[in-house]
Amino acid sequence: MRWQGRRESDNVDDRRGIGGGGIIAGGGIGAVIIGILYLLLGGNPSDLPTQTLQPQQQVSAPRSPEEERLASFSKVVLADTEDVWEQVFKENGGHYSQPTMVLFTQQTQSGCGFSSAATGPFYCPSDERIYLDLSFFDELSRRFKAPGEFAMAYVIAHEVGHHIQKLMGTYDELEQQRSALSEKEYNKLSVKAELQADFYAGVWANRAQKMKQLLESGDIESALTAANAIGDDRLQMQSQGYVVPDAFTHGTSQQRMYWFKKGFETGDVKQGNTFVSER
Repeated sequence: MRWQGRRESDNVDDRRGIGGGGIIAGGGIGAVIIGILYLLLGGNPSDLPTQTLQPQQQVSAPRSPEEERLASFSKVVLADTEDVWEQVFKENGGHYSQPTMVLFTQQTQSGCGFSSAATGPFYCPSDERIYLDLSFFDELSRRFKAPGEFAMAYVIAHEVGHHIQKLMGTYDELEQQRSALSEKEYNKLSVKAELQADFYAGVWANRAQKMKQLLESGDIESALTAANAIGDDRLQMQSQGYVVPDAFTHGTSQQRMYWFKKGFETGDVKQGNTFVSER
């Protein structure tokens, strides 16, 4: 992925190096496993059992050159999403309100509650911020076998996709239905929402390529590998040895790849109504 030398976003709240060593409470290793499952992307930490972590005294930590490179990369990708979505909203007669990305180490406070790196990257609709511990990118490569810079870009673009849902009113509509639905019924809506965020990530990739020529050979395959790795069916099989479709909240590997690819191939935000699709 070509990203060096391009604009970095100013919408970044850098809290890295502040934190260090929360205490796991009320769940032990079970709480960590729950958090790992939320590496599916898009998980709301307020949905996790309270509280998996308790804050401790803040301790500064040094930043490695590799961490600084990942931070710069993330800021460039966020800037790319700003450029793309400002154009898309303008084309449709709207105004794009940019989200803020919070870079943190191990744990931090968000508008959705106290959160740890175990929850993975997430978007908090309450404060319209994307939360990212850069160590997740190592997890993506090692644990989920999805290496490559564009796989990392897909992660950020997916979270921005949730912000698009907030701006378009999709999130508020889902929340209004939540209290009237069973857990099984709401899980189905959650899957649709996550697949739409994957679609928006694909739209971003399409538009960013046309604007900036950022893609290199293998980049789209890298993003599809990441989408495949974090499907509900694959993660459930890895963690418990069997699949429970009624418990899906993010979609199968095939679904996630399908919707990202559709967004990339069409570049048309109007073709991403996952809520009426059977896929």
